[in-house]
Amino acid sequence: MFIPDAIFYEENIKEYELGKRLLNIYEKQKIPMSIIENHNNIEEMRKKENKEFPKMKKNLIIATRKTHKYTENHKVSDYLVPYTSSGCIAMCMYCYLVCNYNKCAYLRLFVNREYMLDKIKKTANKADKDLVFEIGSNSDLILENTITGNLEWTIENFKDNPKGKLTFPTKFDMVDSILDLEHNGKIIVRMSLNPEEIINKVEFGTSRLKNRIQAINKLVEAGYTVGILIAPIILVDNWKTLYEELLKQMVQELSSKAKKEVFFELIFMTYSYVHNAINHEAFPNAIELYNKEQMTGRGRGKYAYKNAIKEEAKTYLLDLMKKYFPHNEIKYIV
Repeated sequence: MFIPDAIFYEENIKEYELGKRLLNIYEKQKIPMSIIENHNNIEEMRKKENKEFPKMKKNLIIATRKTHKYTENHKVSDYLVPYTSSGCIAMCMYCYLVCNYNKCAYLRLFVNREYMLDKIKKTANKADKDLVFEIGSNSDLILENTITGNLEWTIENFKDNPKGKLTFPTKFDMVDSILDLEHNGKIIVRMSLNPEEIINKVEFGTSRLKNRIQAINKLVEAGYTVGILIAPIILVDNWKTLYEELLKQMVQELSSKAKKEVFFELIFMTYSYVHNAINHEAFPNAIELYNKEQMTGRGRGKYAYKNAIKEEAKTYLLDLMKKYFPHNEIKYIV
């Protein structure tokens, strides 16, 4: 369980079972606590310098989620839905939450889980088709689950719902607590993989590649629908070699059942001015992700790989996929 340096919490979390439980746990551990009015505007945190970003990630915010707007999505899910957490304690240098929240991409836990899951159920049951809800677009639920147990709670309380499915991505291998749960085929877990060199140099605080692959095998054996995100694809100097080595390792270490059943998503990295500013100050010895020769502006303050470079990389990667995973579905490549 994550032991934070400090906790910031909204007073009304005491009205919820989960809120009371978390406060009780951390009070026993004598973690410093501060009451806040709004988890979106913690002045003390917003005033921190970029170089303090790693220290900020050691804080924990406990609150209630106020915004419950669903966003249409047309990839693996039908809707991106607000759920039980936002942010993370890991420090991936490209994380889009950093782009959205600047330095404030620390972990926030939202204790009004009953309301959020009930809304998903009602939306699912009213629909004409079996909708898929992305519940992990703002956080990593496998990581969050080690603190809250929310993933077990969610699966237990959704497995018998007449309609709908839930999905989430993860970069963590701590899946054992959900392996023996009855899920009735309603959960789609998507494991994000990258070459080990990129994990080591860019995805700070996440699980090792070998452990992620082992977690995929466990999840498939437990009957979950499992996808693999090769994401984000980062065009470092030796990227062609690295991504072929990744696929070779997957062929060697994935179980026969996993190799038969998994689907894929391929996603290229996007980057931003905010990332660049924070990374230079917070991780001065890390690799440089911004490449002015490869990248171009894409929206305000954002960068993406130039079209010609990206199309060439797409062709190369799709050829690799045909070579190593010729029978698996590729949902999309973007």
